[in-house]
Amino acid sequence: MGKYMLLWDFDRTRVPVDIKERGFGLSMLVELVKQDMKKNFIKDWGVFPGEFAGYTVVEGSEVEIMNFIQQYTPFVYFKVHPVGSINQVEEMIKSMTK
Repeated sequence: MGKYMLLWDFDRTRVPVDIKERGFGLSMLVELVKQDMKKNFIKDWGVFPGEFAGYTVVEGSEVEIMNFIQQYTPFVYFKVHPVGSINQVEEMIKSMTK
């Protein structure tokens, strides 16, 4: 199981102009995020203030990550970055210094 940082960005062409409609849509997306946090799939989540973008840290297999992303498509775009832990970096350093 790997850890991934997902940088996300809303598809702004799908963001309603009406503020109440926008609030309703955003609340539905936030509920999905909260469900994934309760399942302990999402480890950390945040928004960049003033932007329609943010980040999510998840742990899982590649297939689990792909399935996770599909529940937010086509409203949110993701850039996925695998993350190495401190232990993995130390392991790499050990192999370099043998």
